[in-house]
Amino acid sequence: MNNLIALLAGWMLDLMIGDPQRLPHPIVWFGKTIAFFEHRLNKGQHRLLKGALMSVSLIALTYAITWWLHSCFACGQQALAEFLGLSTSVHLLPIIFDAIIVFYCLAGTTLIREVRQVFLALERSLEEGRAQVARIVGRDTSELSAQEVRTAALETLAENLSDGVIAPLFWFALLGVPGMLAYKMVNTLDSMIGYKTERYKDFGCWAAHIDDIANYVPARLTAWLMILPPCVTMKVHGGSKSLAFRFSLFTFLRRYGRHHASPNSGYPEAALAGILDCRFGGPHYYFGQLFDKPYIGANDRPLTTADMKKAVRVNRTAEVLMIILVALLCCLTALPLYPFTT
Repeated sequence: MNNLIALLAGWMLDLMIGDPQRLPHPIVWFGKTIAFFEHRLNKGQHRLLKGALMSVSLIALTYAITWWLHSCFACGQQALAEFLGLSTSVHLLPIIFDAIIVFYCLAGTTLIREVRQVFLALERSLEEGRAQVARIVGRDTSELSAQEVRTAALETLAENLSDGVIAPLFWFALLGVPGMLAYKMVNTLDSMIGYKTERYKDFGCWAAHIDDIANYVPARLTAWLMILPPCVTMKVHGGSKSLAFRFSLFTFLRRYGRHHASPNSGYPEAALAGILDCRFGGPHYYFGQLFDKPYIGANDRPLTTADMKKAVRVNRTAEVLMIILVALLCCLTALPLYPFTT
């Protein structure tokens, strides 16, 4: 039950407080480490090779260090229990360590908080809305209209449900907290250097492809978790059409899931666009370059605060379903979450 306790404790911490603003955060350390090596390696010849070596090394090192730290806490717990004559059935120190890692790796509460702040800022002024959405998107927001600001926020809400919640939990289920934290390194590498710009097209190529592989299953799983819940219905004359609407969402997902520059991000975005009956995508500026992305959906209707609230409910429901799935796996599987320990 140790893995289950760590999972639930870390998740509850995220629900209560989100990302801590004044505490050191491993993702910040990841960013600083990536920036340190990128500035020194991303120049001259063999950028593709140097970027590949850097990406693979940082991911492997993250996994190894996390596994080693967990082992150290486990050994310390055993020694402490023997010294005090206590039971070793509950490994308190490794549980605390694992729970903290789970807490740091999950971003569901912070993501929802940031998206809500975008809509609140827009109610005050367009400039405040642009500034707020710039905190959570990589595109140029200086010329966005109010509709484009809302669209960007909801696209990010859907995409980061996969990157910030479902995918970390997926890798926790497979490889424990070492795999969970290694995935966050993968995701951080992609967010920093995985662009097709002149500066990063060679150096960040491997980072982008590794991220595509790591997110292939989680992105599609995210879309299914968004669509499947019974609460996803369509109101029709005071009633609801749950099954028919859900079937139309699967059709929508098959049609538009691939309408994205990323092989994965289009699926959760298409799921949310289908649920809200709206249109995502289109051309955006990144680092001064225009990227003409295909549209996801066809109904270019104005987005409202009510749409944001519905999207938040969808996100939370998908998150809870994933927690239940992983918790059941922790209870039922006989496979250890630390495959290299005895």
